[in-house]
Amino acid sequence: MVNKCRKDILIISHFVDFPEEKGNDRFCYLAELLCDKGYTVEIVTSDFIHTKKEHRISKREQYKYRYKLIHEPAYKKNICLRRFYSHFVFARNVKKYLMVRKKPDVIYCAIPSLDVAKAAAKYAKKNNIKFIIDVQDLWPEAFKMVFHVPIASDLIFAPMQMKADYAYKQADAIVAVSKTYVNRALAVNHKCHQGLSVFLGTDLQEFDKYKSSEKLSDKDGIMRLVYIGTLGHSYDLISVFDAMLCLKKKGYDNIRFCVVGDGPLKTKFEEYSSKLKLDVEFTGRLEYSEMVYRLTECDIAINPIIHGAAQSIINKVGDYAAAGLPVISTQECKEYQNLINKYQCGFNCENGNIQQFAKTIIYLIEHPKEMKRMEQASRSLGEELFDRAAMYEKILKLIAKQ
Repeated sequence: MVNKCRKDILIISHFVDFPEEKGNDRFCYLAELLCDKGYTVEIVTSDFIHTKKEHRISKREQYKYRYKLIHEPAYKKNICLRRFYSHFVFARNVKKYLMVRKKPDVIYCAIPSLDVAKAAAKYAKKNNIKFIIDVQDLWPEAFKMVFHVPIASDLIFAPMQMKADYAYKQADAIVAVSKTYVNRALAVNHKCHQGLSVFLGTDLQEFDKYKSSEKLSDKDGIMRLVYIGTLGHSYDLISVFDAMLCLKKKGYDNIRFCVVGDGPLKTKFEEYSSKLKLDVEFTGRLEYSEMVYRLTECDIAINPIIHGAAQSIINKVGDYAAAGLPVISTQECKEYQNLINKYQCGFNCENGNIQQFAKTIIYLIEHPKEMKRMEQASRSLGEELFDRAAMYEKILKLIAKQ
């Protein structure tokens, strides 16, 4: 695909991890691809790093694409009133920038956050600019999960619901990280007959540069469970610890749990696992290359999503597939459950069912041939549905049609 008219693509993404910031960011990757196709591209994002809760100090890195850092006030917690105020101010500042910037041909906007998406949608409509959304998460659904009070939650989050619906309705094209999210946007959008589901995924060629050449369990006989991602309210690591304690009582004391990531519940998880005297290693957030290496040293991937969570096909499951790891998942999302069943690359367990979780781990430990088969099946899933080099071509073709 060759772009002869050098369209100007403006990517607006509130939460960006630039290449040097331990990230494997979807929008930076997409910007690189667009530049390679001959487009001019600019990423507009915040000067506040959400994962670190700190502002970016002057960035001097050069990429194929341009970038614009817009000021956003700091906040300390993922869920707090200060964060909502911060998002409001950031959206206002983005709007100011759009008023002085040359009008782009296409706006490609990540959702969330919702204030920014609404501002971008209004600007695109007023100036007759093609507006594409890329739904990364469902707000306010994710917040309702944390603050679930019947009737009251609907009233509290009604303004967020209206902002989300407005952005969905205004989109000329819909992209999302799962079919589940595509369908949510299509439910209120009457412009688009269908949307495009492209998993977050990873560049397998890049991923494979950093993977370990061997499992540590082959050396020391210790079976390693692994979790990567946010240590927050959506993830039930407590049940994983309880299952490990159950296994320990049954005599399986050669199990280690490697937890890669950071988040608001890290201290709680550390204290609980320490109280149970379990073999758990908390690495914190790692550079992408180191994360891949640690992940591929392990044996079994854990996807411990709590009951009622809004997540669908999240970033970690793409990394698990790329690593070729069998997955034990408690996620209720039918879309991901169906992938596990179709590729037979792991097990879907019931939320909070500690005995079932423990028995599943025992099954994998005692059936090494079956675990090896699942490793191959998991990698096949990664190659077929999570490889960015192939799957992101769909997004490029969609943009080219606008």
